[in-house]
Amino acid sequence: MALIPVTILTGFLGSGKTTLLKYILTEQHGKKIAVIENEFGEENIDNDILVQDNQENIVQMSNGCICCTIRGDLVEALNTLWEQRRDKKISFERVVIETTGVANPGPVAQTFFMDDDVADHYVLDAVITLVDAKHGQQQLNEHEEAQRQVGFADQIFITKTDLITPAEVDALRGRLMHMNPRAPIQGISKGIVPLEAVLDLKGFNLNAKLDIDPHFLGQEDHDHADCGHDHSHDHEHHDHDHSTCGHDHSQDHHGHAGHTDRIQSFVFRSDKPFDHKKLEDFLGGILEVFGEKMLRYKGVLYVKGSKHKVVFQGVHQMMGSDMAGLWGTEAKQTRMVFIGIDLPKDTLLAGLEGCLV
Repeated sequence: MALIPVTILTGFLGSGKTTLLKYILTEQHGKKIAVIENEFGEENIDNDILVQDNQENIVQMSNGCICCTIRGDLVEALNTLWEQRRDKKISFERVVIETTGVANPGPVAQTFFMDDDVADHYVLDAVITLVDAKHGQQQLNEHEEAQRQVGFADQIFITKTDLITPAEVDALRGRLMHMNPRAPIQGISKGIVPLEAVLDLKGFNLNAKLDIDPHFLGQEDHDHADCGHDHSHDHEHHDHDHSTCGHDHSQDHHGHAGHTDRIQSFVFRSDKPFDHKKLEDFLGGILEVFGEKMLRYKGVLYVKGSKHKVVFQGVHQMMGSDMAGLWGTEAKQTRMVFIGIDLPKDTLLAGLEGCLV
């Protein structure tokens, strides 16, 4: 049986999750989706579209979707849904899980790797994080959970962008990019995200594609030369591309908005090959020490003695790796991105450097 893809939807209160869930449960989009709603939020979907007279917590919607509200254990809810589907009582092709506004999506994501029953039936597709344009900066300042939601994301949507100025959107985008340069960031206003932008993103696939925001890479290259200055010349070349750089750094001078977040990311790149054994030992060691602080990490590796790309990806201490396609005519280069809480960037970069042949 094919595994059922699961999307985790996260974001602080007011970020627009309820709007998106209503859309999934009521619009005629022709997809059969089971929505699992964690019932702790301030606004529940039920009041509007679920009339629950019975004690049944799995409700079939008129558009073929299913809504399941849980107050208890996620694993139990997933297993119950699976059993009912197996027994042909309900029908769905994918699952969307809404986490509560203040939840850390880490443990939810880990469920799909750690629980055997769940892993036998479901596959985690992606973590989607919604950030409220108007209150996002403040939520990131005040709640580490909001930062974790950003660090875990495979795709970030800044919602309600019509309520703030383009410069404020850019400043927020710049800050989010520093926390998570591997998730595309898209601004939306007035609510609905098209479902194809939410489903089948394959964020947890072990593939040889590692997209890192090009702005972030540009800044990494300049970093050593004290950012503020050498971005002035970027505008000539990029024609003010999102003007991410400019703004984000101008506000650094008042209070380092871009760099004081506990959740940050860094990229390691090298044209030299890795010594496989050294790298394995080093990664094993850092996962043991920093596993809890490492949210997401991924790499496409150039390893000595292998004609193939080696890819690895992980969540906290759980890491998977595999051989990918052959290195074609492209230049062989390692690219790795790490997203975590208070990670000692310099130590880790030096350690990786030490694993090169």
